[in-house]
Amino acid sequence: MGTTFASPLPLLAVAVSLAAVPAILLSAKNRNLREFWTLAASLAKFAVVLSLLPAVLDGRLAETRLFELAPGVRLALKADAAGVFFALVASGLWILTSVYNIGYMRGLRERKQTRYYASFAVCLSSTVGVAFAANLLTFVLFYEILTVATYPLVVHKESAEAIRAGRKYLAYTLSAGVLLIAATAMIWLTAGRLEFVPGGFLSGSSLSAGTLKALFLLLLGGVGVKASIMPLHGWLPTAMVAPTPVSALLHAVAVVKSGVFGVVRVTGFVFGPRLMADMEFDTLLAGFAAATILTASLLAFREDNLKRRLAYSTVGHLSYIVLGMALVAPAAAAGSLLHLAFHATLKITLFFCAGAIYVNLHKDKVSELDGVGRIMPWTMAAFTLGAIGLAGIPPLNGFVSKWSLGLGALQAGRPTALALLVLSGILNAGYFFPIVRRAFFKKGAFPPGAREAAPTMVAPLVVTAGLSLALGLYPDLFFRFYRLASAVAASVFGGPGP
Repeated sequence: MGTTFASPLPLLAVAVSLAAVPAILLSAKNRNLREFWTLAASLAKFAVVLSLLPAVLDGRLAETRLFELAPGVRLALKADAAGVFFALVASGLWILTSVYNIGYMRGLRERKQTRYYASFAVCLSSTVGVAFAANLLTFVLFYEILTVATYPLVVHKESAEAIRAGRKYLAYTLSAGVLLIAATAMIWLTAGRLEFVPGGFLSGSSLSAGTLKALFLLLLGGVGVKASIMPLHGWLPTAMVAPTPVSALLHAVAVVKSGVFGVVRVTGFVFGPRLMADMEFDTLLAGFAAATILTASLLAFREDNLKRRLAYSTVGHLSYIVLGMALVAPAAAAGSLLHLAFHATLKITLFFCAGAIYVNLHKDKVSELDGVGRIMPWTMAAFTLGAIGLAGIPPLNGFVSKWSLGLGALQAGRPTALALLVLSGILNAGYFFPIVRRAFFKKGAFPPGAREAAPTMVAPLVVTAGLSLALGLYPDLFFRFYRLASAVAASVFGGPGP
């Protein structure tokens, strides 16, 4: 489990972007200053999170204890290997999204940008809070703050469609929050503890089978909405009405990845692999994940709206992570975490590309993309790399995480799961590659002078595509994602590691 030491760094990682909110609000009439505070906060947050990496790799876990709500019920933050892994992904990609936001919001001359940037900062604070939550109570607190803070971003356009999407989003996510709160209260009353423990703090408990089943279903319902496990996914495609940077970071990284990170915590740190297998929760979870992967892939084919096609792709890929945890095998658990990061770099690339096309050419349908690659070669080259990666083709990083998941399937003695991953890769190619073919091999009509998008939009998508390629060639590059994922899997399954 590693040694724990007191440190303010986990709290600082949460608070640094929250502290930028007043500065952003006070800069409402100066867009340059407002964007400066956003970029400064994103860089500072990432620097703090990155500073925690050496300690966690050495098995030392920084912890900030806040205050007790009641005897034995404390709000606390702990930077363990799983938390640092997720926080690196979210905070690192926020930097690129902040740059991308400038080109997108200015290009469309969006209204209420101050509210937009302030909400973004709160969302990233709560996301890192979810990552570093030391126990279920702290997790639920930040999980619900993330729900509320995302709402202004979903309804940003304030159109009738956006308002309906916002209501649907709240209906799903707040209902899930009620389930999480109920489960947390039940666990405290029946088990008397809430702190996350590798291998599961409920493993070996004296709770009855009926109680354990009820707790698992409550927790699965609570995290399953943001993880978009079918049939709890309905809010995500609808929320694509939000501005593309929101779809890119929050709906491909922060919000939905908080959901699957919740699945990692529930399966690996609340119940644990042994209890999951003994109670056959692994089979139940794998069934939901398999159905989601297949159904979402098939639904993606019928979507002509590019962002909605990407949304259904996200639904399917989130369940790769769920499936990996359901296989209760070390390689699969490591693959789950790797896919959390690697899907993030790939999918944010595709969303960035979709946004650049919309701002530059005002096209948002797949059927309208004929010849776009000739006008926007950098954008569509990045899109092509993202598509290849999500199909699981080397040398992109999506191949690495799928390879680990496939090894986990064999390790768990479930070759059908491996077959599912292969089939899903084929389906991914089926709904992504025709877009690439349209863009580069068909002729389209464009206004005179049509050209590549603004550098503030193109640069981030080129960086995320390049990062996806670099991590495919060397998965432990820069952030030690491979080592961190292996350490989490080892600790959950009883081996050495943080």
